[in-house]
Amino acid sequence: MVTTKSAKIMKKAEEVIPGGVNSPVRAFKAVGGKPVFIDKAKGSKIFDVDGNSYIDYIGSWGPMILGHAEPRVTAALKKAIERGTSYGAPTELEVELAELVIDAFPSMKMVRFVSSGTEATMSAIRLARAYTKRDKVIKFEGCYHGHSDGLLVKAGSGAATFGVPDSPGVPADIAKLTVTAAYNNLASVRKIFEKDPEGVACVIVEGLPGNMGVVPPKTGFLEGLRVLTKQYGALLIMDEVMSGFRLCYGGAQNYYKVNPDLTCLGKVIGGGLPVGAFGGKRKIMQMLSPSGPVYQAGTLSGNPLAMTAGIETLKILKKDGVYEKLFASTAKLCQGIVEIIQDRGAPCQLTNVGSMFTLFFSEKPVKDYKGAAACDFEKFSTYFGRMLKNGIFLPPSQYEAAFMGLAHSKVDIDSTLAAIDKSLKGL
Repeated sequence: MVTTKSAKIMKKAEEVIPGGVNSPVRAFKAVGGKPVFIDKAKGSKIFDVDGNSYIDYIGSWGPMILGHAEPRVTAALKKAIERGTSYGAPTELEVELAELVIDAFPSMKMVRFVSSGTEATMSAIRLARAYTKRDKVIKFEGCYHGHSDGLLVKAGSGAATFGVPDSPGVPADIAKLTVTAAYNNLASVRKIFEKDPEGVACVIVEGLPGNMGVVPPKTGFLEGLRVLTKQYGALLIMDEVMSGFRLCYGGAQNYYKVNPDLTCLGKVIGGGLPVGAFGGKRKIMQMLSPSGPVYQAGTLSGNPLAMTAGIETLKILKKDGVYEKLFASTAKLCQGIVEIIQDRGAPCQLTNVGSMFTLFFSEKPVKDYKGAAACDFEKFSTYFGRMLKNGIFLPPSQYEAAFMGLAHSKVDIDSTLAAIDKSLKGL
């Protein structure tokens, strides 16, 4: 596989963009080698600048659930572009998409659109602090909620210690307001609440973690968080930026039957365009300006192009039989992967929920961040490189989820399984 054009572009990019990329994981640092630069995408495939094609399981990190350049979405966008690309003023499109989102998520009675998942989680936490009149936030090891200062925090010496900055530039005084607990461990959360029963504003958790790989919540974990937050007067924020519409129409909270106070969304609800949202109970959301005192604003919030793509995407996802088709394809792929693992005796664990999956290079099932961190990253890097050469584009990190889409065909699945069989040889 020739990637000379990508290599030349990367060399130029490194001169004008830090690390040559605009988001760190794209640099392939976790898997070695140099990234390929993408020229276009269509359906289940992406094409790099050298003309190589790949079956895509990144899907722009989740939102391309319909496939790339879906005809109905692109047709709607072409019409929208002719009417202008940004107004900085309200449109009826915002109302229509808000109604679709609220219909999908019963826990959300009102919603505010923003431009990214980071902006959604940051704003939801600000709102939770204002509503509870408390400052501290509980997050979990391995759950990622964007790059705002208060969430770039790792655990201290123990699961119930105050956080310390996970990046230079994050003030220690801000990090101290975030407490990190162990994912899938209710006892670690209870310990934090017992230590400071009136200081925690909210608990934020991914509906289905995808940023340490796909690690499902244990039975009763999310339900237990709901009980603890109610008991101690804190809000439960479910980050569904990744899991929203990936497990079912209505996300992880519908799938796992949990009713959060606030929900954060992104990716899919913009049909792949830059968008985010947060919403929840009416009495909480009405604290936002201009209804209430909590300030949040954005010039591109509710952008007409993003709203148009989101409306078309959700209308398609809502149709009968769509998720049955998506999950049938995902099951076929995942069952095939498991059979290959068993035949080869490979030290791997496949985790799959809905249309998200991860192949962990571990001899034990991965149930939390420590399990994910114990994986064989060297073997994953070798596997990733082999898959790329065989025309399969996977997330370039053991810590990331892969995504199935409606555009993936039987031929795609068969080709992917053949590539996996080759790539696992000797690992």
